[in-house]
Amino acid sequence: MQFNYQEFLTLTFTLFAVIDIVGSIPMLISIRQKTGNINPWKVTLISGALMILFFFMGKPFLNVLGVDIRSFAVAGSIVIFILGLEMILGIEFFKPEQGVPSGTVVPIAFPLIAGSGTLTTIMSLKATFERSDKNEYMILLAILANLIVIFLVIRSLNLVEKVLGKAGLMAVRKFFGVILLAIAVKVFATNAPGLIK
Repeated sequence: MQFNYQEFLTLTFTLFAVIDIVGSIPMLISIRQKTGNINPWKVTLISGALMILFFFMGKPFLNVLGVDIRSFAVAGSIVIFILGLEMILGIEFFKPEQGVPSGTVVPIAFPLIAGSGTLTTIMSLKATFERSDKNEYMILLAILANLIVIFLVIRSLNLVEKVLGKAGLMAVRKFFGVILLAIAVKVFATNAPGLIK
C-alpha cells in the first residue's frame, strides 16, 4: 500500500490531541521538582513501548485479565482525576519513594502520556482500520511522530520553566489541573454507565 500523507497527519494529530503533552508541561515540571530529574529517553521509550504493546496486544491482554476497555478507561480516569486535584490544591498524592527513580513510569509514562485515553484510542483506531482496507501500520508511524514530540518537550522543560517563571507556572498548572479534572470526568461519564449492575 502507498503512503497516505493526509491519513498520516490525521492519525498523528488525533494522537497528539489525546496525549496532550503540551498541556502536561506544568505537571511534568512539578514531578521533576519533586523527584529531582526526569530522563526524557526513559520516559519516551517506556511510553512508546506501552503504546506499541497495546497496538499489538491490547485487547487480548485485557481479555486475559478479565478487564474490558471501559473498565480500563474508568480506572485511568480516576488516576487522572487525582493528578488534577494535586495540581489545583497543591496536595501531594504521588510521593517519591526512597531509592526508587519515581515519576518515570507512574505517573508520567502512565497515565500522563500513555494513559487509558491514548491506549484506548490506539486500540480503537486499529479496530477501525482492520474493518476497512487501510494500512493499520500507519498508526505506528503516527505513534513514532508523537514520541519525537514527547522527547523534545521533556528535554526542553528547563527552557519552558525559565520563560514562564514561578507565577506563570503556578497559573498554568492550576488551569491545566482543571482541564485534567474535566477530561477525567468526561472519560468516567462515557465509560462508567453499565459497569455497575
